Amino acid sequence: MPGGLPPPLCRRLLKLIIRNFLLTVGFIASLMILLAFTRIPFDAHRWLGTAGGLCTVQPVVIVVLGGSGMPSGPELMRCDQAAMLARTDSQVSIVLLLPKDTALANAMSSELVLKGVSRSRISCLLHGRNTREQALDLQSAYPDLLARHISLVTAPENMYRSLLTFRKLGFKGICGSPAFDHALFDDLRYAHGKIGGRAFVPDVSGSMGLRYDFWNYLKLEITCLREYMALAYYWLNGWI
Repeated sequence: MPGGLPPPLCRRLLKLIIRNFLLTVGFIASLMILLAFTRIPFDAHRWLGTAGGLCTVQPVVIVVLGGSGMPSGPELMRCDQAAMLARTDSQVSIVLLLPKDTALANAMSSELVLKGVSRSRISCLLHGRNTREQALDLQSAYPDLLARHISLVTAPENMYRSLLTFRKLGFKGICGSPAFDHALFDDLRYAHGKIGGRAFVPDVSGSMGLRYDFWNYLKLEITCLREYMALAYYWLNGWI
């Protein structure tokens, strides 16, 4: 056929592409399932939160990055971490770097006030729609902070990229205070039969790995995979 491949060859090529795609997807899915039975996803997530360096000195300002809705788990944990840091020194101020969403800014400010932070210590910059823009906003609004000690509060998976982004713009004294989840200190094992569990249903009441760890690690794999892709994107753009 002039100008193109013969139909039989096109069909064979299409089948080959689909077959290779399905094999690749199957391999990735199988690998992720296997990794979810190990602590590798936990360690990868922990590394993203701590590899950029944790704060060891008292900051002059606490910078909180935001981007999720409010109330939500990520934003509430960031507010909790920022409030805890602010309570150690009444002179430390908090800067919220957020998208242009006054409802989010008001909600996070109110949450900080509820946690004991005076509203006069809280300021907001509402222009940053990603980490790069948020860092540029802080650089433009507070150039004097470039050489000061800053405690950066954000989600653990976003911490490493955030620190690299801010340091690229000249923030020399910035360090990380990742908002990790608080551990639940309780034994969640239960008696399957005593609460009406049926005999033909597998009893997983004593298996914390199958009930929680596997699924939590599977979610962490997606979170870390997205973040590693974001790191590559920022690196290609010269932002880190």
